[in-house]
Amino acid sequence: MPELTHFNQQGRAKMVDVTEKAVTHRTAVAAGEIHIYQSTMTHIKNGTLKKGDVLAVAQVAGIQAAKHTWELIPMCHPLPLTGIDITFRLSDEPCMVEISAAVTCTGVTGVEMEALAAVSAAALTIYDMCKAVQKDMKITSIRLLEKTGGKSGDYRAEE
Repeated sequence: MPELTHFNQQGRAKMVDVTEKAVTHRTAVAAGEIHIYQSTMTHIKNGTLKKGDVLAVAQVAGIQAAKHTWELIPMCHPLPLTGIDITFRLSDEPCMVEISAAVTCTGVTGVEMEALAAVSAAALTIYDMCKAVQKDMKITSIRLLEKTGGKSGDYRAEE
């Protein structure tokens, strides 16, 4: 098992020094789901929720979350992100919105946390915009699907 690098010699948290790491092209793709009722799905599809276009707002929230991950997760580095793409797939069986976030940069540390934060914020935004019509939505399966670049190499989740 790899050594944890976020602790100093006193066992206290630290931000890892990435000064000497090589600059490489890095990508990460994360995904998650929010399970909803068919009636909630109908509102999303028809744009009939009072707060507006659910997916448009969730997309902007996901992009903002990726850009600000370093402000939310204490040991994340601020990164010059070069691309963020949030996509949605609406499923009627099971009834859910599938969320995917692809993030890229050229830098010294990976963008996995940015992709995961983007999916999380998009899911939370969908919940916020739909909570007037459904309170028991379930946000599930937020996970890293793949990453490329860096010293640790590429990763792809098993199906």
